[in-house]
Amino acid sequence: MKYVYASRHGKTEKLVQALGLDAVKLEEGTAAMGEDFIIFTYTDGKGIVPKIVEDYLKTCGDKLKGVVATGNMERHADTYCWAGDIIAKDYNVPCLGKLEGEGTDEEKAALKQALGL
Repeated sequence: MKYVYASRHGKTEKLVQALGLDAVKLEEGTAAMGEDFIIFTYTDGKGIVPKIVEDYLKTCGDKLKGVVATGNMERHADTYCWAGDIIAKDYNVPCLGKLEGEGTDEEKAALKQALGL
């Protein structure tokens, strides 16, 4: 399985690194994934899928197999990790995890299990 991630403040990137994943960071002009993948994303603003993630999924969302979302419960409790819920619904894939920032040890362990690592 391939992994792709978007990280604005570095927390999602730290999560991907802590899991030891060989993942592609989404940046402007990132080439579409030619094989099945799981996307890691932060939630923008008040529960919005980041534009870079939306744009990327428009080009290769048919290969998407799951989503992992990060968020901030303290600042956005009412929209915590909504990007994961939105993507899961729009692309009919499971939301494999919702983590606070880069994730607690318990959250990372549960995510590893969900990813089969």
